[in-house]
Amino acid sequence: MAQLDRYLKACADRKGSDLHVAAGMPMMMRLLGEMQPLTNQVATPEQVSAFIHEILSAEQWEQLNNHWELDSIYQLADGERFRMNVCKEQHGMAAVFRHIPVRIRAFEELGLPPVMGKFCLATQGLIIVTGACRSGKTTTMAAMLDWINANRNEHIITIEDPIEYLHHNKKSIISQRSLGSHTRSFANALRAALREDPDVVLIGEIRDLETMSLALTAAETGHVVLTTLHTSSAPATVNRVVNLYPPAEQAQAQTTLAECLLGIVSQQLIKNAAGNDMVAAFEVLVNTMAVANIIRSGETFKMEGTMQVGTREGMKLMENSLEELLKAGLITGEARREYSLKETKA
Repeated sequence: MAQLDRYLKACADRKGSDLHVAAGMPMMMRLLGEMQPLTNQVATPEQVSAFIHEILSAEQWEQLNNHWELDSIYQLADGERFRMNVCKEQHGMAAVFRHIPVRIRAFEELGLPPVMGKFCLATQGLIIVTGACRSGKTTTMAAMLDWINANRNEHIITIEDPIEYLHHNKKSIISQRSLGSHTRSFANALRAALREDPDVVLIGEIRDLETMSLALTAAETGHVVLTTLHTSSAPATVNRVVNLYPPAEQAQAQTTLAECLLGIVSQQLIKNAAGNDMVAAFEVLVNTMAVANIIRSGETFKMEGTMQVGTREGMKLMENSLEELLKAGLITGEARREYSLKETKA
């Protein structure tokens, strides 16, 4: 057993989301969104280097020394998995390990809006899950993909950096590819995927114009595409997609997005009122005819009003979701104010 394994195991057992390892401080764990020490002992640069060197392969160690950063997956003997990011900083090496639960949680456990089940029944179109880091985007997408895998006879391809949740063939056939190990870029893998007879394609994250263009093409041509962006709301997501394009191409991008978008789900994870778990608040945009017209026109400032009256189609504003959680006693008034998009803008 590697020296780090016991700390990683302790982090997982205590339901921590991340373990931070760096010189000059004790092992730190993020629990319910907050950092706290996992140990009392302060690690030296030599100890951190030894911890990291022990768990890396010769190839990974060489990559770290050549590029000064490394993204990968580390798995314990009991199957617990962590997304690992190693870097060099002023005191030596440092690493962060994000815990990836082995079990994929169901819709009901996560409290996902019912309309997301309808998204999973679609035979083509683009679904975007958005939110800040640690907002649960990967967990939500894993639940959606698992539902499709369990209920539909499809060919599913995932393109990730790195592979996080592991999926196994159920009713569907599923192929998972990782950047670095199986492909050189999201765009390369997506271009190849479109020639591999997929029904559903998951792209871990849209990072550039080329990948966005290929994702829209895939959604236009009879595939379901799931992906993520780091945006805080549905209108901001539409603007982000369009602004990836040069000004001369933005009108066409608006038209394409209006035609192939299924929906946008923005989410935040909030510590519950009892202080012992996290609950999710969701904003949902469903691409109705009215929404499509707004996207085509570029008048995203009108989107909030359309969403406000679109509850029958499954739409919901973040403010309404927060208010529902508050009324149900699941979050405090302080948390309601802290996570309000309106409060943030004020």
